[in-house]
Amino acid sequence: ALVCEESKLRGDVTIGSGTIIHPSATILAEAGPIIIGDCCLIEEQVKIIHRLPFDQQDKENTPVLIIGSHNVFEVDCHVESPKIGNNNVFESKCFVGNKVTVTNGCTVGAGCKITQEQILKENVVVYGEKCYMREGLDRPGLQTLQMETLAKMLPNYHHIRKANKKN
Repeated sequence: ALVCEESKLRGDVTIGSGTIIHPSATILAEAGPIIIGDCCLIEEQVKIIHRLPFDQQDKENTPVLIIGSHNVFEVDCHVESPKIGNNNVFESKCFVGNKVTVTNGCTVGAGCKITQEQILKENVVVYGEKCYMREGLDRPGLQTLQMETLAKMLPNYHHIRKANKKN
């Protein structure tokens, strides 16, 4: 994983291999641990916050937020979803509330705000001012080329955190 020193990680956060976290990204594990899968891209000013809904303040059973592999969190998106599958794209300035479960292959469009309790079906695209939803024809493409470029460029311009592995 490539985690910039300027990013803010609080709480028990586990990051999978190949994941890139830009400077000024914030990941807060308030309600329990966060496990981020492999090859995720978390860009500038992204906020991933694991907090329980106010009606579920159960300190006994701390849930784990599992974020699957190959997810892209674009600039300034805010995600509080309790479960995120694989191969999703959260576009710039979108908001996903803590009662929304995201399955696989979903795209939440730029500026869209989803707060009502729901489970997004596979390959759903959320778009437009009124957050319309429709089934996408294909899953979002992998960001392999961008990730390879960032893996080469980020260490030239930012300090990278050393891994602190648990035994």
